[in-house]
Amino acid sequence: MYSALKHLHALTVVVSLSLFLLRGWWRFTTPERLQARWIRLAPHTNDTLLLTAAIAMLVVADLNPLENPWLIGKIVVLLAYIGLGSIALKRGSKSAFVAALACFGWIVFMAVSKSVFPLID
Repeated sequence: MYSALKHLHALTVVVSLSLFLLRGWWRFTTPERLQARWIRLAPHTNDTLLLTAAIAMLVVADLNPLENPWLIGKIVVLLAYIGLGSIALKRGSKSAFVAALACFGWIVFMAVSKSVFPLID
């Protein structure tokens, strides 16, 4: 069960990044494309599935985020990613877009290494 949830989570992470990159590209090149109904709904649907899989993995593995610093780190950086991504896509801020991508990379790093910071732990 855990393995299936982990694969679903990983798949939705890839879809989430792909949709963010696509929306960023369109925001900076052809913003009118962002008005399409599917591009407004798909990220929310995917991210709901991503979060559901993440919570299910915590339950199945009996993990408490408060006892695992890397999980707390992922949650904190996820909130930063959401905020920066929102600024990037709504206001067209390229620096917020790059910062959001850096947050995304940091989240992936924490997930793979089970560490909050590189070279520490």
